[in-house]
Amino acid sequence: MAKNYLSVVYDDKSHPYTEYPKQLCAYLFQSFGLKKGMRMLEPGCGRGEFLNNFKELGLDVVGLDISPEVVNFENGLDVKICDVENEKLPFENDTFDVIYSKSFIEHLYYPEKFIKEAQRVLKPGGLLISLTPDWETEYKVFFDDYTHRTPFTSISLNDFYNIHGFIETKVHKFRQLPIIWRYPVLNNICKIFSPFIPIRTEIKFLKWSKRVMLIGSGKRPIE
Repeated sequence: MAKNYLSVVYDDKSHPYTEYPKQLCAYLFQSFGLKKGMRMLEPGCGRGEFLNNFKELGLDVVGLDISPEVVNFENGLDVKICDVENEKLPFENDTFDVIYSKSFIEHLYYPEKFIKEAQRVLKPGGLLISLTPDWETEYKVFFDDYTHRTPFTSISLNDFYNIHGFIETKVHKFRQLPIIWRYPVLNNICKIFSPFIPIRTEIKFLKWSKRVMLIGSGKRPIE
């Protein structure tokens, strides 16, 4: 019997619930100057961990996912089923202040379709935030998730934003270790030692010292 993506890749054993989503949401909320009452869309919301935490920070959140399985994780959240590569986003123009996604755009064959729709449903001046694996450092493990389709480097992610009309674009590399967010100098230490860390280590601190994400951001122009 076939199983769905969330139950296999994000089962409770391999991906247990942790405090990390709460920490990341708080970090992004502060870093991007988000405000209570802003309306946020999260495509690829999965188990709703980020939606829940952004909601607790005061954002008005809506989620999208392709998997009907997400209804098991809703917990009162506004979550809609949508195939973003083959359907229009189910929202009017100029609806959201922020669109946030983590580990989402690399799953798309044609991320161009998504970003065009993202710009449509963002308000003028609205912010698009995308977290995706850094191909330059993750290429050996990128396809461990066989549903990954489109890799990004810092250069290609920045071009992706710019080509589709976003302004004030920024891309930087990011380690998923909250202690590094507090003490950025530790990032330099990770860079020195990461080549000596086994690529598939299960020791969490070592794993996230080696693995690198990209954070891309850009704004829809005010026309």
